[in-house]
Amino acid sequence: MTTDHGSGPALTISGHDPELDDRLTEALIAFNSAATGAPDRGTFSVKVTDEAGELVGGLTARTWGGLCAIELLWVREDSRKEGWGSRILQAAEAEARRRGCDRLSTSTFTFQGPGFYQRHGFVETGRTPGVPGGHADVHLFKSLTDSTAWRSR
Repeated sequence: MTTDHGSGPALTISGHDPELDDRLTEALIAFNSAATGAPDRGTFSVKVTDEAGELVGGLTARTWGGLCAIELLWVREDSRKEGWGSRILQAAEAEARRRGCDRLSTSTFTFQGPGFYQRHGFVETGRTPGVPGGHADVHLFKSLTDSTAWRSR
């Protein structure tokens, strides 16, 4: 941990801080809601387990103002050819619609799943270079109502 103790506020650098995560999330939700008039709707997850109760795959997402942001999607390697990724994503889309969302966003590294998302109707909206190994972070979007709606936003 590094701390700068001068006069006034102290700047501290440390490892993962769940309390700080919670406080920043709370503050940003309040700020964003006030700025946009769109209240926060929360988070959800989709999980698949096998007969032994072991995780096969899952997804976490957050919803806000009609947007469902997929944060993580993973399927165990020995189950990747069984269609679980597609079923998990379809379940997430259904839940997003149930929550009133009309669009989805996510990002994935070039060595992960851009093709997977594109096969499911997502379009690439940009890339952030600098991922180790010469890769990039690919940003993707999908309208749940009109495939060209994102162009006018």
